[in-house]
Amino acid sequence: MGEVKATATTSPDRRFSPVWIIPIVSLIVASWMVYQYMSQQGPEIHLIVQTAEGVVPDKTLVKVRSVKVGMVTAIKLNQDYSQIDLTVRMDSGTERMLRKDSAFWLVKPRIGTEGVTGLETLLSGPYIELEPGDSKEKRSDFVMLSAPPIAGPNIRGIRVILVASEAGKLAIGDPVMFEGYVVGRVEKTGFDVDKHQATYQLFIFQPYSGLLRTRSRFWLNSGIDINLSARGVSIDFASLETLIAGGVTFAVPDGSPEGEVLTAEIPEFELYDNLPDVRANMYEKFIPYAMLFTDSVRGLSPGAPVEYRGIRIGTVKQVPFVLNGKASVATMKIPVLVNIELERIDHLTSSRETIDQFERSFANAFENGLRASLKTANFLSGSLYIDINFYPDEVHSSKSDETRKYYDYNVFPTIEGEFVLLQHQIEHILAKFEKLPIDKTADYLNQTLSHLDGAGQQLQKTLKDVDSLLAQKETQQLPQSAHKTLADLRSILKGFSPGSTNYAEIAQVLLRINQALGQLDPLLRTLNEQPDALIFGAKEVVDPVPVKGSNP
Repeated sequence: MGEVKATATTSPDRRFSPVWIIPIVSLIVASWMVYQYMSQQGPEIHLIVQTAEGVVPDKTLVKVRSVKVGMVTAIKLNQDYSQIDLTVRMDSGTERMLRKDSAFWLVKPRIGTEGVTGLETLLSGPYIELEPGDSKEKRSDFVMLSAPPIAGPNIRGIRVILVASEAGKLAIGDPVMFEGYVVGRVEKTGFDVDKHQATYQLFIFQPYSGLLRTRSRFWLNSGIDINLSARGVSIDFASLETLIAGGVTFAVPDGSPEGEVLTAEIPEFELYDNLPDVRANMYEKFIPYAMLFTDSVRGLSPGAPVEYRGIRIGTVKQVPFVLNGKASVATMKIPVLVNIELERIDHLTSSRETIDQFERSFANAFENGLRASLKTANFLSGSLYIDINFYPDEVHSSKSDETRKYYDYNVFPTIEGEFVLLQHQIEHILAKFEKLPIDKTADYLNQTLSHLDGAGQQLQKTLKDVDSLLAQKETQQLPQSAHKTLADLRSILKGFSPGSTNYAEIAQVLLRINQALGQLDPLLRTLNEQPDALIFGAKEVVDPVPVKGSNP
């Protein structure tokens, strides 16, 4: 019998080894944690800043209303080293906050016009505040603001632009006020290089934005207003904030129509320095005139009033009036540009006229003697204003024949001012004094006094003769009436004798007249040498200084 071989059938072990349970579970948990971590991560964004002072990677947070929504993960310089790029990992669910109009800024302690802010960051450190936007366009790169915004996307209101000839009048955060209430803030400042104008963007919050009108005017808060008048001294300021930081105020000036509600998206207004400047420029309907003055315009400045019998009807605009170098003083007259503001005149009349009708009315008034002249507004400062009135004597005077046009501007006829007229009158009086025969009059009075003395002596001799005549017996025998007449004559003549009171009074009067005429002699000599001595005073004569003689 043959030998039988034993064979074995092998099969793989299908049993799961418990050794693999722990690695598999660890892998699943790790995968779940990675998934959870990735699912909680939000988008990565980049913020461009000028300085990263106080920002620390993996520590500086991004917050919305004090709630964490992200963290700064990296800080690096850009390629040209001019800016800093902050990489921020946002939390999950923040994609809807990252819009085109979203704003980022660094919150840290600040001292501004609104007070001290960001004190809570002294212990926790600075953080980045996010103001979510409302735009439909998404964005991942942003430029951080250097300061907190005045108005975010969720704040309603209206923006306006103010223009001024000078920069530095307002700063970001300065208050915008209406009748003492803060209704907005200065949002941006800039400078228009093409127009050479400073620009200030304001944001006026709702519901105060409804206070704006097309005729609204903006002017600077001076902080404190000191007014000195006949009633005393008054000091006024809008608020403590404006006293420290200034600001801007807007309103529709009194006497001006309110205008219409604003329709422009960002309207533009002019910024005035103060309320009087606003009142002087709030009238838009005016007629420009050129006034040609022969007397000095020192003390007449732009903004000076033009008055008709004490009522203001216009404003001086330019002194002297120069048209691109065309105007000159070859005619010996100084040109001045004024605006006759028709809205001021409308308040004085019941009818409303057009500009053409006003021009015709003024032309007729010129024919009837309407003239302008310079008058003193303040004797201390020497400021002048222009007064308009009717002078019938000037209608047919040769001095009133003025030109009708000064280049393209109508000419308002003028006459000499009160100071020039006073000077002419003084010169006329001095000329009359010079024509008086003072020396001959003094000689004549001296001769009269000498004749009076001789007449007194003759009168005394006559009295003696009368006395001797009355002592004679023949005279005493005359009728009683003749004797009485001679006695009366003697009494009268005795009243004018050299020793009498009447004689002494006449001599005293003549002596005073002679002394007065002698005192007038140096006055007339001074006026002859200095005709303006009555107004400006005589010039002091320097005493001669003796010169030391030389020895022979």
